[in-house]
Amino acid sequence: MDARFFRERASKHLAINVSGISKRYGAKQILTDINIQISEGERVALIGPNGAGKSTLLKCLVGQEIFDHGEIATLGTSLRAKQPVALLKNLRRSVGFVFQTHSLVGRLSALSNVVHGFMGERGSWRASTHHLAPYSWRLKALRSLGDVQLQDFCEQRVDELSGGQAQRVAIARAMVRDPRLLIADEPSASLDPAAGEDIMKLFSDLSQKNQTTLLFTTHDIQHARSYSDRIIALQQGKVFWTGPSNLFDPDLSAALFR
Repeated sequence: MDARFFRERASKHLAINVSGISKRYGAKQILTDINIQISEGERVALIGPNGAGKSTLLKCLVGQEIFDHGEIATLGTSLRAKQPVALLKNLRRSVGFVFQTHSLVGRLSALSNVVHGFMGERGSWRASTHHLAPYSWRLKALRSLGDVQLQDFCEQRVDELSGGQAQRVAIARAMVRDPRLLIADEPSASLDPAAGEDIMKLFSDLSQKNQTTLLFTTHDIQHARSYSDRIIALQQGKVFWTGPSNLFDPDLSAALFR
């Protein structure tokens, strides 16, 4: 590994600091002694075979899953055990989520779906549709749609959009509150190759433009190499490898997915 890379990363503020966490479901061990650090503004790809623990780790980072041992600090919030609801809500206001299935309301417009990003704010019942939303929320939602090149589709029903366009709406919703951390769980998996490439480039560009920390899972090694600064590879619930993305070579890939 390039020692200078690790010195430079260590000198920055950490967005995520995971120290020795383990997690099991019943008798099945899912995560074992995970230790990772992610700096603010860093783009990180989390890769590994199915069942390696990637999605579970993402949930642990924001308190959606309670881990058994270890400690996590996400954006300065320490997570050791079950946390107060108010603390988790405050943390999640600074985190944007994008999922493979989009989790959008198809019968509503793209604009209303982006306004849903304000759920959890004071008066969040007004985020149910853009018609009820305060002017400031609608304006931010329109700007967020502009950031993903969908401002001309703001009144379009989401179920009338293509898969790639729908994922762009999901990204706009995740970014509407200017999160410090953006988490995406296999965001391109359900898209065709061209749309998937566009979505990953958009993630990378927005992350760099807004200086947002980006953590995404993927099975596409080329996406991991092209759109991240660093790769963290999990295998059977353990960290198999971590380092600069350009150093993850075919031999490592073969060993990871064997």
